Amino acid sequence: QFGKSTLKVIGIYNTESFLRDTRLQEEAFTANTSRNKWILRRDIKRYTGRYIGGVKVTESGILAAAHLAGPGNVKKYLRSGGTLVFQDAFGTSLRYYLKKFSGYDTSSIVPNKKPKVL
Repeated sequence: QFGKSTLKVIGIYNTESFLRDTRLQEEAFTANTSRNKWILRRDIKRYTGRYIGGVKVTESGILAAAHLAGPGNVKKYLRSGGTLVFQDAFGTSLRYYLKKFSGYDTSSIVPNKKPKVL
């Protein structure tokens, strides 16, 4: 799930070719996750290991939630202590993403302020 503006930020301008190219989609996912990790680096450090809304916060949960809800919404949720309710277009809560995708190894994802897909 990528909006056109997110694709442009990582260097993809032709959405039709993007939709047809699975390799490009994988590269876009990696680039966007790298960007989100950079944007959320302070929040990852601050909140990892804490419990918010009854869920233990992990880096992988934060990054998954950022992919699906946007890094800004993740920041707002974490900084509100879980009181800010956010749901995606399908009605899935940010809390659910934090829980569902917790505990994965994200050490290979390098934070990058301006990643580009080549």
